[in-house]
Order: sequence, then C-alpha cells, then structure tokens
Amino acid sequence: MTTEAEMTAGDDGKAVGAKVEVPPRALSAVKTFVGEHGGTGNVVIQPIGRVGTRVTLVGADGVLGDQVVENNDIAHALVAAVDGLTESEWDRELVSSVNPAPGHWKKMAGWVAHQTRFPKARNAASEK
Repeated sequence: MTTEAEMTAGDDGKAVGAKVEVPPRALSAVKTFVGEHGGTGNVVIQPIGRVGTRVTLVGADGVLGDQVVENNDIAHALVAAVDGLTESEWDRELVSSVNPAPGHWKKMAGWVAHQTRFPKARNAASEK
C-alpha cells in the first residue's frame, strides 16, 4: 500500500512531476495519530541533516507526535496524503496550543529520565 504523490516543483531545476513514494508505516502512523487526536492537526516539517526530515504533528487536542522520513519531498507528500493536516511553522499560536501528554518528557528524555545520579561534567577540571 505505497502511496505516491506527484511533485510539481519547478524553477529551481529539480524534477517536475516526479513521483514520490510515501512509506506505508509513516502514512499509517500519521493517519492513526490524526484519528486519535481530533481528526485534524498541524504539521511542522523540519530537516534534521543526514538522518532525514522530522514531521512533527500537533493534534487538534494539542498532543505531540512525530515521524522521521527520508527527505523533504517525502514529508510534503505525506502531509498531502492525509486529510485534515495543515502545514505550519512554530509560531506563537501553534506553540501555545501544544499540550504534551503526561509522561511525554520522559519518553523524549530516554534513559536520562530514570537516572537519580549524574556523572560530573567532563570539562569540570577546566573550570577551576
């Protein structure tokens, strides 16, 4: 169930009309997220270097979600393939609407969230 979207860039010399395949797992995850969080949402597309592009989702209820895809073209095609999504930027209105789910900070912190002791900073000796 690979979804393809036609891209129509243009003046910058990049491929016009090239088909972009949206990964089925990412498409399924985004559709599920939108369905579980109000049926609509905003999306912020953020390139993150060689890893790819982060598609940050903000549901209608303010809950955050994200997917990482290979590049910007796939990210834009993913947004176009899901009804109810609006591409946005991190502006005051969007940031103030975000309502992270309980425990979201622990999920994002990973192993650090469960630590009670932290090692001294590596550069502590140079601070004297």
